[in-house]
Amino acid sequence: MTLHIDIPEETFGSILAKAFGNTAFVAGFVITLLILAMAAVSYAWTPYDVTKLVISDKTQAPSLAHWFGTDHFGRDILSMVMVGARNSIAVALVAVGIGMGVGVPLGAFAAARGGLVDEALMRLNDLVFAFPALLSAIMITAIFGPGAVNAIIAIGIFNIPVFARVARAGALAIWPREFILAARAAGKSSAQITIEHVLPNIATLLLVQGTIQFALGILAEAGLSYLGLGAQPPMPSWGRMLFDAQTRMVVAPWMAIFPGMAIVVAVLGLNLLGDGIADILDPKSRRQR
Repeated sequence: MTLHIDIPEETFGSILAKAFGNTAFVAGFVITLLILAMAAVSYAWTPYDVTKLVISDKTQAPSLAHWFGTDHFGRDILSMVMVGARNSIAVALVAVGIGMGVGVPLGAFAAARGGLVDEALMRLNDLVFAFPALLSAIMITAIFGPGAVNAIIAIGIFNIPVFARVARAGALAIWPREFILAARAAGKSSAQITIEHVLPNIATLLLVQGTIQFALGILAEAGLSYLGLGAQPPMPSWGRMLFDAQTRMVVAPWMAIFPGMAIVVAVLGLNLLGDGIADILDPKSRRQR
């Protein structure tokens, strides 16, 4: 289903009222806000130092001293989950920014020009899309070595064709509209029409896709870290924590439960937020649902 919005006639107050009356939006907003707050707090404070090894405290079960227990090195898992949140969010956010910053202009340009230019850009888009983030990360790692920066590049490259396709599809639905024909008759260039009329009318579509790719970026970062291609020790990562826990599921299941729950909750919150935004800002979506 292609989302589309016209220039909204509703006031900010009415949109805000609908937002906080939408269950999916409220739940997604609260969950996402809590994850972001946890990540922000970790820059200034964590219960314990995540780089400090306390072997005497290894694999302790959750308690008042360690709410989420400790890992095989005696590190506090709650502190590691907090720091892992900021790493996952930073990687996913920058990767989505790369994908949106490059993909949206490409898709909009292809829709505006059409013809051979559109065809060439979309075939190039398909070629890039054929290489998933994991494969791209493996190739980049083989050349430059593992690390969070290379994970960002790999996920960002994968996001470019996604946003290019979405932007092109949304723009193609806008170009035949009457107000676009009026803008052309007024002498506006394709670039002016794209910036002033097309992009504002596909903003909701891009915003919803952005939340989806943000959630997928967190999953991709966790997967790359699980394989040792993302953030490197001693910097905690949710995916790396799952890797460390896989051989200790019997003696210390909390090592996998809490980072796994963090990934699930973060992705769920972003998906709910995206669904809520689509319901609130897209009248066609509301009617169909």
